[in-house]
Amino acid sequence: QVHLVESGGGLVQPGGSLRLSCIVPGNIFNVNAMAWFRQAPGKQREMVARSARDRSTRYAASVKGRFTISRDNAKNTVNLQMNSLKPEDTAVYYCNTDSPLEDLWGQGTQVTVSS
Repeated sequence: QVHLVESGGGLVQPGGSLRLSCIVPGNIFNVNAMAWFRQAPGKQREMVARSARDRSTRYAASVKGRFTISRDNAKNTVNLQMNSLKPEDTAVYYCNTDSPLEDLWGQGTQVTVSS
């Protein structure tokens, strides 16, 4: 059973930036679109960004223009560059395939945006 491992979270002031990373086993990375999700306290988990194998991307309206998802095919990693962070971006961030596989959910990485 494989759980993905996310990294790069932390505490940042409003307007700041963070870069999240997720290493994905090659057998999963090479055949799936990958996505970043987040779950804020008391809210359902939501997809914030998606990257297909052809690197086409899609974003939630709330993060479009501020977040950038990318995939490094040489390193089997999917990254999320987050700029102009807002307090409402505070959440635990997870990566998974775009149609999430239950067994892949990891611990996530906490992002807290606060002054």
